Amino acid sequence: MIAVLGAGTGVPLSADAQEALDRATLVVGALRHLEAAGLPEGVARIVLGPLAPALDAVAEQVAGDEAARVVVLASGDPGFFGIVRALAERFGSAALDVRPSAPSVAVAFARIGLPWDDAVVVSAHGRDLRTAVNVCRAHPKVAVLTGPGAGPAELAAPLAYYASGRTLVVATALGDPERERVEWMSPQEALAREWPDPVSVVLCLDEKRVLSPTSRTVAGPAAGPGQWALDEGEFSHRDSMITKFEVRALALAKLGPRLGDLVWDIGAGSGSVAVECARLGAAAVAVEKTADGVERIQANAQAHGVYVRTVHGAAPTVLSDLLEPDAVFIGGGGRELPAIVTACARRARRSVVVALAALDRVPEVRAALAGAGLVTDGVLLQSSRLAPLPGDVTRLAATNPVFLLWGLRPADHEVEGAHL
Repeated sequence: MIAVLGAGTGVPLSADAQEALDRATLVVGALRHLEAAGLPEGVARIVLGPLAPALDAVAEQVAGDEAARVVVLASGDPGFFGIVRALAERFGSAALDVRPSAPSVAVAFARIGLPWDDAVVVSAHGRDLRTAVNVCRAHPKVAVLTGPGAGPAELAAPLAYYASGRTLVVATALGDPERERVEWMSPQEALAREWPDPVSVVLCLDEKRVLSPTSRTVAGPAAGPGQWALDEGEFSHRDSMITKFEVRALALAKLGPRLGDLVWDIGAGSGSVAVECARLGAAAVAVEKTADGVERIQANAQAHGVYVRTVHGAAPTVLSDLLEPDAVFIGGGGRELPAIVTACARRARRSVVVALAALDRVPEVRAALAGAGLVTDGVLLQSSRLAPLPGDVTRLAATNPVFLLWGLRPADHEVEGAHL
């Protein structure tokens, strides 16, 4: 049996957990946990670094001595983004005796007096930081588990320039009576600091939306929208300049917006596509060249309770300042459309979707998508909606036909020069 003990968040070990530690023949853990454990002299110990050698050492100890008593010390709840997964995969769940302590996320929120049943928790420990950044941009209450190269400064760098209204709460050495600190600051302030280990967790908050207005039934982020491809009447728009819901439905299917993604909406107009992507959990950026359009997008985002970053300017010029997207929707562009499609297709990680009315531009848009290595396809969408007539009868009212073209990046192809 391998005992896995949660430690380091200020909750003392239970009597039986302490007994397991006292009787151990091998103790594995981070240096700070080993030093704090007060282990008896002569007990074999392994300081956790790379995980594979530690697991091999545990396997050797267990196989070579039937009486071996192995203890693994881990932070907080070792079953929550912790070592229990790796141990269960290697030795089987039946071989583990897990004794969790308080999760660092729970302790951090407790320190600032906020509930966390509606928080999104994302790990940046040994993982791509861009997912954590995009989640922080899209959601009002996020807890980020830190790691080497993914601490407060690294998280703050993109947030300082690409997200507004966010406050960071940096929780350091939670549970340590001498070193614990819980500090509120802006991303700019976090970026300017040096952060020694151990930072336990970073909370990213939109303080205006940090308290959910209703009681929760399911923990985690708010449930996805009950419907999408909303009627045009759900958005403020100018002179019917809005992507119609039939077109938006297929565009969303090809964009595939999800938690952790970043989506661009180019020539956004009303921002209906950006808002719908944000409602589905993605971080969204809307690029619009008119000032009144920017205001309209912001109003639509606020009306639907989501955050959309707006960029006032013309594509493709302003695109160089944006972070790499997972998916891009292009709903405007005029004469610059081929250049815009090319710029977006070169940087999109997954897909680019283009809506256009002009038949003449279809070949050049397809060529631009294919030229960036995307697999292209498309349809002509032409729908007729039910419309009332006098006498309580109904006719079919045709909408304008729209070409929807898309390019999908092959799964084995990486974007050249991609960055956070």
